[in-house]
Amino acid sequence: MIIKSRSSSRDLGGGIHVRRLLPATSVRAVGPFVFMDHLGPLELAPPMSVDVRPHPHIGLATVTYLFEGALLHRDTLGSVQRIEPGAVNWMIAGRGIAHSERTPPDLRAAAHRLHGLQLWVGLPRALEESAPSFSHTPAAAIPRARVGGGEARTLIGSAFGEHSPVPAASQSLFAHLTLPAGEQLDIDALAPEAAIYPVAGTLEVNGERVESGTLAVLQDEHTWHLRALEAASLVIVGGAPLEGPRHLWWNFVSSSPERIRDAAAAWQAQKFGMIAGESEFIPLPEVPPAYR
Repeated sequence: MIIKSRSSSRDLGGGIHVRRLLPATSVRAVGPFVFMDHLGPLELAPPMSVDVRPHPHIGLATVTYLFEGALLHRDTLGSVQRIEPGAVNWMIAGRGIAHSERTPPDLRAAAHRLHGLQLWVGLPRALEESAPSFSHTPAAAIPRARVGGGEARTLIGSAFGEHSPVPAASQSLFAHLTLPAGEQLDIDALAPEAAIYPVAGTLEVNGERVESGTLAVLQDEHTWHLRALEAASLVIVGGAPLEGPRHLWWNFVSSSPERIRDAAAAWQAQKFGMIAGESEFIPLPEVPPAYR
């Protein structure tokens, strides 16, 4: 059985829109993945740029993966990292971290494209209050494998006979496949829970047509039958489900609503630490009654 979940459009401000795939009404999480945004492709021309001001996280790991363009990551640990296509940025928030993501200075004066995905992985309860950390894995270190006439890159976890060096916090799967038009694949289920998302192109997944903007969640499917109806770029996400439900509010994820309340108060009081080179921040939005 497949559940097809359509993305919703979200405005991040400054003319930047994303397609939000998780959480959705029909699907709240896939394995440990509790959030998934598809950014772009965006045509950025001066003075337009991406400026995600400093904001906080708890209880999750963020994953940033680009197909085109670049972003500059800074955080309260002192990390400064340029993110480029094919690399994997993995940041564990744990008990609390703040970061920013902006167009790098050298691209602000030039027209360019930006295209990528950002995902959140809920942490196991035992790691929700762990120390924050940051890991960057360059594109050259990501393992590749031939899959039929296409290619698979195992970004997180294990798949297609390869294992990613990204230090995942739990059983997680994130893979990027490129397939030529007409390619057909039969894949034994790679994770207890999984979803397939066409970043570009149209697929047939277990006999059902799936276009970009739609997440195909596989339920109780032991074999995944994929056919590229046109040249396609797709990702597979999934893994073992979390031990229990998670609360999500704003940029916070936790098994405890009280913990989200505390994090909101800490951000309001600016207790997450400072980011070198940053003087702005995103103010705390109005806190809903459940977390006041």
